[in-house]
Order: sequence, then C-alpha cells, then structure tokens
Amino acid sequence: MKSSGTFKTLLIVAVSLIFIIAANTGVNADVDKTGWASQLRFMSGPPGGSWEALGTALSDTWTASGLPKTASLTGGGVSNILNVHAKRGDLGFSVASLLGAAVKGEADFKNRVVDNAVIMANIYTQYTYFVMRKDFAQKNNIKSVEDIINKKTALRFATLKPGTSSEFIVKALFEKGYGFDYKKNFQDWGGSVEYVSYSGGTELLADNHLDCFAFSIGRTASTLMNIENQVDVVLLPVGQDALDKLSDAYGTVTFTVAPGIYKSLPEGSEPVKVVGDYTCIVVRKDLPESLVRELNRVLWEHKGELANAVSDIEELAPETALPEKIPAHEGSVKFWKGLSQ
Repeated sequence: MKSSGTFKTLLIVAVSLIFIIAANTGVNADVDKTGWASQLRFMSGPPGGSWEALGTALSDTWTASGLPKTASLTGGGVSNILNVHAKRGDLGFSVASLLGAAVKGEADFKNRVVDNAVIMANIYTQYTYFVMRKDFAQKNNIKSVEDIINKKTALRFATLKPGTSSEFIVKALFEKGYGFDYKKNFQDWGGSVEYVSYSGGTELLADNHLDCFAFSIGRTASTLMNIENQVDVVLLPVGQDALDKLSDAYGTVTFTVAPGIYKSLPEGSEPVKVVGDYTCIVVRKDLPESLVRELNRVLWEHKGELANAVSDIEELAPETALPEKIPAHEGSVKFWKGLSQ
C-alpha cells in the first residue's frame, strides 16, 4: 500500500539523520545537568502518521546530540498530555487546544486536574480535513460539513481513535460548533462511525468501505496525498459560525486550504476553510529548566535536518513557539524569548 511505503521511507530518512547530527552537535560541558534523567520517553502519535515519523527523528536527534537517551513511543494527543502529567512519559506531541482544554478541566479532561503538563514549543500548524469520496459527495449533493448535517446524511464515517487529537477536534467541532454528539447522530441517521489509523482510513476510503474520513495533520498532508493517489475525493469546508464557536471554546483558529496544493482542490477552486490549531510538544513541568532549554536548542538548531522526516517542522519559529494563553515550561520561555531579543 502506498501510504505504508511512504511511511517506511520517512523512517529510513529519520534514522539516517543520527549520523549527520552526531558529528555536528553536542551538549556544552558547562550546562548544569542537575536532576537530568538517564533516559527520556517521548510519546509521538498513531502508527503511520507524521507524528510517528517526526517523533522517531526527534528522539534520535536528541540522543545523538548528547542529551539523555530518548525512546520514541506511539501515543495520541489526549493520552500524551495525561501521561506527561502522571509521569508515565516525559514529553510528547499534542495540539495546543487540547492542552487548553486540559488546563480548564473540560472535554476529555473533565473532572481531572492537569497541572504537570506544559508547552515546550508550538512547532507547526495543524489542519483538520474532512475528506469525502467524490462519487458519494456528488450522489448526495454534499459540498460542506453543514450539508451532511442539514440533510441528516447516512454515511460511513471514520476518524482516528478516541484519545487522539483528531478525534478530540472532530468531537469538539460537532459539540461546540453544531451542538450535537456526532457518533450518536450519525448512527441515528442510518450511518456508522469507525475509529481507524491514518493508513487504515486511507485503505477503507479507497476500497469504498468509508464515505468520509476526518483527521488532523500538518499543512501539507502526505496522508491526504496518498488518498488522492487511490481514489477521487473532495475536501469539505467547515462553516465560519461553527469555526468561531469552537475557537471561543478552545482557542482554535480558522485556516484556509489554498487551491493547487492537492489534486482534490485544483487551481481555480474555491479555498476551503478548516479547523486550525498548532502541533506542539508537551513536557513535564517538573523537568529541570536546563534540560528543557537544551531540548529546545537541539530542536531549533536541527530544524533543517528534521524537515527531511516531516517538512512541516520548517514552520518552527521563535515568534510562534510560545502560546499566548497556555502555560509553557520556564526553560522554553527562557530559550525562545532569548532568541527573540
């Protein structure tokens, strides 16, 4: 399957970065290593996605740079925050809106205190795509997410598993933006809801076992390109009113997908509005300041090499690395503000 082959290629590239980075990077001898652990656990994302590929590259980069040996583990946006808070992991990927919900004790974090998970850095933008088979969209005259709701369309729908940032955003969009439980309503309308991996959703959509697959991923999404190579699809826009309501609830933003990036949105098409967010690294608040500062330094200095694994990391910048309304680690604040001065 093409998506699997692409992911294997990314992993090969990621592993090969070790030999480039090891020769060029090292932790300065005068860095205070008091309280540093001998190993770190980095929780990435679902199998087959860009988070897993970038997590492998990052872990290898930190290890080769003289930082504590870092192991990359699979994970998800929600579970990574909870595991960091509970010290079952040390750092991992999530999205900014999820940590915003966790700090408030809302959504997937209701009745939970999350005070040991903070932002290490916002690293790149995150887009949530609603990808529908073109033949299904044409047959049912579906041109937007609102059309699915207004027509009470019976469709075979899938997103990533509960605990991932994708499922959180999809659920939050329908709850906050449209005022209903998507799983219950889709089933009441005669449809179905499945929870899959990126590669599994791609295969099911291509084999006509799904009508619509929704997932969050970076701006230039190889998963979407893999889907387009196997089946004709359309990208469904989200209405501005729903986007605004979700933004008010969890701090998401509106991103616009420009024509010409994907085959399903050729030049001359109308731009597509989607839920926007930031992929971030969440870290334990109780990790030493000097360690977190060094993790950020290596991340920043090797942005170019890491882009060979996931190109979206090129978006990493001091101006956007620290969120405005979500707590960040003191080591991160000192590093990124130091670059901006």
